[in-house]
Amino acid sequence: MSSAIPFNSSPLPRFTVRILYVLVLAILLISHACSLVPSAPLLIRSPPSPRRRLASSPSRRRLPPFVTSLLASDSSHALPYPVRVAVLGGGNFALALASTVARNGVGTTLLVRDAETAASINSDRRHPRYMSDLALPPAVSATADPEVALKSATYIIHAVPVQYSRAFLRQIASHVPPHTPVLSASKGIETTSLGFMNEILEEELGTEREYAFLSGPSFAREIMECLATAVVVASTDKQLASDLADLLSSPTFRVFTSSDVTGVEVGGSVKNVIAISSGICEGLNLGMNAQASLVTRGCAEMRRLGLYMGAEPSTLAGLSGVGDTFGTCFGPLSRNRAFGVRLGKGETMAEILADTNEVAEGVDTAFALVDLIKGKSKGYRLDLKYPIIFGVRNILEGKLDA
Repeated sequence: MSSAIPFNSSPLPRFTVRILYVLVLAILLISHACSLVPSAPLLIRSPPSPRRRLASSPSRRRLPPFVTSLLASDSSHALPYPVRVAVLGGGNFALALASTVARNGVGTTLLVRDAETAASINSDRRHPRYMSDLALPPAVSATADPEVALKSATYIIHAVPVQYSRAFLRQIASHVPPHTPVLSASKGIETTSLGFMNEILEEELGTEREYAFLSGPSFAREIMECLATAVVVASTDKQLASDLADLLSSPTFRVFTSSDVTGVEVGGSVKNVIAISSGICEGLNLGMNAQASLVTRGCAEMRRLGLYMGAEPSTLAGLSGVGDTFGTCFGPLSRNRAFGVRLGKGETMAEILADTNEVAEGVDTAFALVDLIKGKSKGYRLDLKYPIIFGVRNILEGKLDA
């Protein structure tokens, strides 16, 4: 007679198994029912398949089977070959996206600020200042010459901070090939024009090309370390969104697609301001109950503004909305959360800005958002409809103590 313990002899394991089963089933149902469509990894006929190279690469982490199944794609199709990508910017996120594309076997050129930085990247395989402990893939090169970077680019990835984007784009506009699509990974609102990146790009690079916008919970260091990540690429051109998803997708980097550009841009902007408020709460040692409540109410303000501007509710409830908000508000790598923590501990905005060389996008976005809300929204006492957004600006201006 078997000595095995019957399954139902221990209520706790059975209950636990049922809970896990329900959770896994819920994840799978949400994944299939979601309106955002997952896309496949890039397939290049020659040289050998990136999927094969990725499987044998020692730099890739082995993922648990359940994570692999959630990140895996359901179909595949090839992009035009050869494909070459230009990445505008040399900051953390530019390095992460360049590495993501290059690991798929695509030649990728970083357009950086100065020739010295470019030479350092090309010789040492790492950036001299940003994430300098992490090596870049062999397929990544760098240059400070926009003509060299852009002349034969199939796709352009823009990863310059929003407040510097317009001036940067004007400098390189004459070198950008006609009709070459642009993927923007910059999040925020320009303080001078109150425009989102889709407006800035069209004004500076014209309307005769297609644009797409990437957002989602995606810390640059985790992407560089090949930790599992999921993002959204939004474009009014569904084929472009699909092609860009193919370009970026890998076993550790899953890309969903959407046509809701407004929702992706609103979510990517507002979440940084909410993250500053979350950091303030943390700096004041108010506890997780208060912090979680504050972030939840911040998401309600994001939804209110997004719906007013024509965003889809599902986008604001997805990766580029609450998903990115959770990561930015609670993640230890979040610059905006860290900025808020220092505000909560008593430092002023001027003191923090003078002591950091990294951009916390939520600072400028807080000012722009309030002006945007005042200009576009109708109604009495807008500060009561958006108390967190207005409150963060008041704290930054010194009108309200943290």
